[in-house]
Amino acid sequence: MMSQTTENKNQKLFMYLVGTFQSSAWIALGKMKNPMTKTVEKNINQASFYIDLLDMIEVKMKGNLSEYEEQLLINTVSELKMSFMDEKDKMGNNIIQKNDDNNDPTLQTNENLSYDKTGEE
Repeated sequence: MMSQTTENKNQKLFMYLVGTFQSSAWIALGKMKNPMTKTVEKNINQASFYIDLLDMIEVKMKGNLSEYEEQLLINTVSELKMSFMDEKDKMGNNIIQKNDDNNDPTLQTNENLSYDKTGEE
């Protein structure tokens, strides 16, 4: 049986982990400034990756979290998914060319996005 101190420490570490992935997703969605570059940057594929990580944690930790931790994770994932879908909708369903002036084929398509809005795999 875990001591109360260990349980509190683990809860704080779990909340920090969720918060870290949440902040990274917000930065990738262009909702927060990148603390390293001090600029707002959007990388929808990276945002999808962080949402997928939180989804995986939710699935793998089912039944092993306190009610508070579970609700924190559910709310965080839901909020990020809604924001992700808003950003995806803003992008449209067409290919977006990042730079027309050079020969660098940096094309992104929405087909590369891994987040499934149904929440099912």
